Amino acid sequence: MGLFSSTVSITRYRVNGKGDQSVMETIGQGLKKNQIVDIDHTPEEASVGWTTFENPFVPDFDTTSFIYGNLIVFSLRIDKKSIPAKLIKKRVILESARKLTEGEREYLSRNEKKEIKENVIHELMMKIPSTPNIYDIMWNYEENLVWFFSTQKSANEEFETLFSKSFKMTLVRLFPYTIADFSDYLSDSEKDRLSKLLPSSFME
Repeated sequence: MGLFSSTVSITRYRVNGKGDQSVMETIGQGLKKNQIVDIDHTPEEASVGWTTFENPFVPDFDTTSFIYGNLIVFSLRIDKKSIPAKLIKKRVILESARKLTEGEREYLSRNEKKEIKENVIHELMMKIPSTPNIYDIMWNYEENLVWFFSTQKSANEEFETLFSKSFKMTLVRLFPYTIADFSDYLSDSEKDRLSKLLPSSFME
């Protein structure tokens, strides 16, 4: 789900921590170091990394700007390969039959069956293209706020982990409790009471 989609789902974050004085250089290095790695024609099952907002399929942070006014705009790309189980089963059966015929045998050992399956999966992984999912990000560094354009649990977890790894800063999701806790309008005693509140169930 992208920044310019007609409908969007957004998770807001507060950023904890600040980089050194060369902020944009630090962020640029973090983006380049953790840029998405293409896994087509490799046996890898998944790849997670940053990509450029303008051209997410050909990321190049050296020639493409990620600074838009007071915002840092880029994207998270998650590439995954998925092989249908029935296709694996078919290829394993065919390869097993071929091996039995060539060896003029009636049975294969457990290790041989395991090896055949591993080889089939490896061969298919080399051939099958990955499916990309792209999630746009807006980061207002001055206000320590980040907007991540997804509410999917797995995507948010990948984003939080990679953000911390890339920029040495942590993210706190903003929802009513954390917004109140960060608020300047509450006194220390009110925040103490807030921390002791327990969730209420609205189900009968």
